[in-house]
Amino acid sequence: MFPWARMKSFVSKAAGARLRFLEIDGGGTPLIMIHGLGCASSYEYPDVALSPALRERHVILIDLLGFGYSDHPVDFGYRMEDHAEVVAQFIEAVSLDRIDLYGHSMGGSVAVEVAHRLQSRIGNLVLSEANLDSGGGQFSRNIAASNEADYVRHVHVETVADALAAGNCDWAATMRLCSPLAVHRGARSLVEGVEPSWRDRFYQHPAHRAFIFGERSLPDPDVAVLGARGIQVLIVKNSGHSMGLENPTELASAIAEAIS
Repeated sequence: MFPWARMKSFVSKAAGARLRFLEIDGGGTPLIMIHGLGCASSYEYPDVALSPALRERHVILIDLLGFGYSDHPVDFGYRMEDHAEVVAQFIEAVSLDRIDLYGHSMGGSVAVEVAHRLQSRIGNLVLSEANLDSGGGQFSRNIAASNEADYVRHVHVETVADALAAGNCDWAATMRLCSPLAVHRGARSLVEGVEPSWRDRFYQHPAHRAFIFGERSLPDPDVAVLGARGIQVLIVKNSGHSMGLENPTELASAIAEAIS
């Protein structure tokens, strides 16, 4: 029997907008999952959360502001720090005293920012192919190369069309739902980075930390670098960067191992 899943919302007074999240009933420490740039947790992670390794867990799939089912405020900053502040406000509002936190790609940067704010309330901090350093990835660099007005006016639609032409249909589907402003400002934030870096904050956090790679994303020098720092490194077979869609069952197993 599957746990009940319900779409809920939280009103951030600071952002003046409604954050929506899919909550899946279960036990144990709540696991919050945060998606990457142009994605939505409500689209990408239900199969992960309902896979055998996590099926009994209490899981919360957050769509960040500007993405998925959440509101698209026009006067929100959409930097990693801005997203993290709203997520931290949500965690406070629903009185979660202890959580496990998972973030993928851009969502990994947001997760590190959330963990930096909440410190010892985070039991396990699990990232998958997250942005740890300034400079961004190829997608975010391409997006940030446009100025904001041009991106909002026409480049966003062109980016979705290019994703479809390249066969990246899932990302194109979630990108259609995004605020172009959120995508551009998020990409620019990833390229600019923060100080101290997300990498340094990840290294210094007191939670148990793990980092997940898709097998097709290897080799990656961070496998050795992170391992040398005492960070648990896990590999999801038969997948690349979009591991939540490419192999949700194995990603769930990796997350379960990291938070066990």
